[in-house]
Amino acid sequence: MNENSSRYKRVRGVDKFMTGVFYGIGGFFILLLIVLAAYIIVKGITSIYPGVFSFTSMGIGNQFFNTIYLVFLSLIISVPLGVAAGSYLAEYARKGRLTEMITMSIEALSSLPSIVVGLFGYLVFILMTGMKWNLLAGALAVTILSLPTITTTTRDALAALPSHYRSGSIGLGATRWQTLWHVLLPACVPRIITGVILVAGRGFGEAAALLYTSGQSTVLNWANWDITSPTCPLNVFRPGETLSLHIWVMRTEGSMNPHSVEIANVSSMVLIIMVLGFSLLARYLSRKLDEKNKGAAK
Repeated sequence: MNENSSRYKRVRGVDKFMTGVFYGIGGFFILLLIVLAAYIIVKGITSIYPGVFSFTSMGIGNQFFNTIYLVFLSLIISVPLGVAAGSYLAEYARKGRLTEMITMSIEALSSLPSIVVGLFGYLVFILMTGMKWNLLAGALAVTILSLPTITTTTRDALAALPSHYRSGSIGLGATRWQTLWHVLLPACVPRIITGVILVAGRGFGEAAALLYTSGQSTVLNWANWDITSPTCPLNVFRPGETLSLHIWVMRTEGSMNPHSVEIANVSSMVLIIMVLGFSLLARYLSRKLDEKNKGAAK
């Protein structure tokens, strides 16, 4: 009895110790993230000067719009393709060489350096098409980087669902497609949203892939809404420098701009706030959709 009691105390002691270690590691990384974000935000606030948010060469308004627009374009392309690919792998693909090859290709694609994707995008979307740097080429390059994450997230989310989701729906007479569209994918929305947040955050901060595809110049006329014009903000075939590229330019080639350091600091702050805001908004929408689906199920 005493031996069992001492063993129990020893096991409990080890459990408490390891729990404290893991809490400490988690707390350290959370603190590191908070300190880093706070440092960037404080540096950005102290670097604000009149006109920094304007849509001129002395402000970052055009780069801010380009960043939002490019990420929006990439999500329009990558989310449907990634969800469709993940759904195929989880629900339709039979185990075999073809499925293994597709999975291996997805894993290889996810490990590619962004600079390699940028060079590929420059070769295919710029040189082979005979076009100049443009936002659509940048969005396609970011899509290549995003597809593996969304595909894998969707596949894993569908695979993790209990079997009664499928059997219950099919037992009520639904087809496989109806089961996927009306039952399985709505149940996976929170996890799919997580993947979208990850790829959007990468899109906001991506620089290397965009260096060779979207370009480093932006000339916009906000009074011109002719979508075929090279100065129209909505023209996807115009060059578009994003905030991440603007930071790199200001810190490496911005000696001609008297506010280069301040612009880089403010741009970094805006990027951090953008990623945080997008994450919170996506989480809110995910929660609302999940509540709506649970309410409909009842």
